[in-house]
Amino acid sequence: MPGFEAIDSREKKALNNLFREGGTLMAHGFQKLRKKYHVREFESACEKYFGVKKALAVTSGTAGIKIALRALNIKRGDEVITQSFNFIATIEAILDIGAKPIIVNVNETLNMSPDELSKKITKKTKAVIPVHMLGVSAEMDQIIRICKKKKVPVIEDNCEAIGGKYNNKFLGAVGDVGIFSFDHGKIITTGEGGMLLTNNKSIDKISREYHDHGHENNSKYNRGNDTKKIYGFNYRMTEMQGAIGKVQLSKLKWIIRQNRVRFKILSDKLNKKYNLRKIPKKSIPNFDTFILFEKNFKIRRKIINVLKKNSLGTKNLPDAIKWHCSYYWSHAISKQEVRNSLKTKKILKSAIAVPILIKKRASLYSKIAKEIFNIKS
Repeated sequence: MPGFEAIDSREKKALNNLFREGGTLMAHGFQKLRKKYHVREFESACEKYFGVKKALAVTSGTAGIKIALRALNIKRGDEVITQSFNFIATIEAILDIGAKPIIVNVNETLNMSPDELSKKITKKTKAVIPVHMLGVSAEMDQIIRICKKKKVPVIEDNCEAIGGKYNNKFLGAVGDVGIFSFDHGKIITTGEGGMLLTNNKSIDKISREYHDHGHENNSKYNRGNDTKKIYGFNYRMTEMQGAIGKVQLSKLKWIIRQNRVRFKILSDKLNKKYNLRKIPKKSIPNFDTFILFEKNFKIRRKIINVLKKNSLGTKNLPDAIKWHCSYYWSHAISKQEVRNSLKTKKILKSAIAVPILIKKRASLYSKIAKEIFNIKS
């Protein structure tokens, strides 16, 4: 489910409190005009919740990926590997830093194929970005093993699986850097916004400076005379987003519990008739989306009609596949990388993604599961 479903009076109260405290909307400075630093509190809350040493709030997940690439010293012409089932933002961040995206197909988990990664990773590879798509983790043990052998850092694009786990670690805390998105369609939201997580002091230091025009925030000087070593850009989160983010984070466990109830209803019923998305053994999803496969066009159409009739529709597959599969991105990547994505296109062609929404009663999901089951009876 998207976090906007959970917005209630608590988010409104958080914003009202922000204005009662002085109404300072910027995360930096203005000490005399404020009582709190909400973005800094949101970062601290994320560090504690997700079990990382450093969390940096930014303007978007896309910005977070670009900042991570900058912090890892990815240069123009370097190769960065990511996967073919994705949102185009990951590719955009790679291109914006001047690097070259290399595409790896997905397997039955709908995430990066470790087998194909092992064949694509070379001396030119300077970073690997597995993407935990639609709530489920990539096979991180294998991916990290491959990358460690080649001494290549791993950036987790965890924009779509916040709250999910792999091997009892929260996603985003498994690789060298983890990136979250808090846009309005994500499991927790601040409207727009994102978070960069790491346990590496150097990555955090460069990221913190780069997202804030190069400011070192040197305690010996006021902000107007602050020191700097690198140039940066403005990817800072606002205090309004920070205030809302704290409230949304407090709801995450409840949201995932609600998701799981609805996901399980579909899974328990439909695994008897349909091929379902493979979930890695060490993965605990955030149960944001339920995915099944059906190659028969007429049956696929009937399933989609059931979802439409019950006011659910589909989530990215098949309705927005052209924004989520690199086979369709000839405007951004080379013809060779488009051709390399054909295997993923064929896999996704038979996939149907069912959104999990907590404003839809669990009984509705039971009804939908029964109707989809009966299509093949």
